[in-house]
Amino acid sequence: MTISEGHDIAAHDGTSRELMTDGGRFFDQERAEAAVRELLIAVGEDPDREGLQRTPTRVANAYREMFAGLYTDPSEVLATTFDEDHDEFVLVKDIPMYSTCEHHLVSFHGVAHVGYIPGPTGQVTGLSKLARVVDLYAKRPQVQERLTSQIADALVRRLNPRGVIVVIEAEHLCMAMRGIRKPGARTTTSAVRGIFKTSAVSRGEALDLITR
Repeated sequence: MTISEGHDIAAHDGTSRELMTDGGRFFDQERAEAAVRELLIAVGEDPDREGLQRTPTRVANAYREMFAGLYTDPSEVLATTFDEDHDEFVLVKDIPMYSTCEHHLVSFHGVAHVGYIPGPTGQVTGLSKLARVVDLYAKRPQVQERLTSQIADALVRRLNPRGVIVVIEAEHLCMAMRGIRKPGARTTTSAVRGIFKTSAVSRGEALDLITR
């Protein structure tokens, strides 16, 4: 069960908080704004100067949107399936993907390729649902390796397919704008399940379509 997005409740201390899941996870707008204000002070800025007065609110709103995937079960978007008696490979390529590195809280972004072979019942899901699953798992503090596996495992749980393959190519700003400072370097991760894990031929055919 997931409580729908946008359900506001009053916390015991009187602040407005948005309760998003039955697990009790919520976004605390007031606390987030206070934290941003403290961060500005910590780096030596004046949060009361004209250009920064609304920055805590803007940043809190941005994080609320960027981490929206924390407050729902992304795999639920795959709950609706269609009996199409289809048993061939389905692939959605070049899905734009934006996520946030959990180590430095800066962006990593790129594209995801998601493919699967339906199971014995021939059930398929809407193509837009594959993109939505990518989006929701990406909208949380992440590492690329886990993101890739979470997407693949969601398809396995919901669709019972013969095989799943997920490939993500991304640039990490924590490598581009700080530290090693290598802009343009891209990281590729993959997750394979079912026939794509057990059959090198099937895996090779899928990767050929992805890279074509």
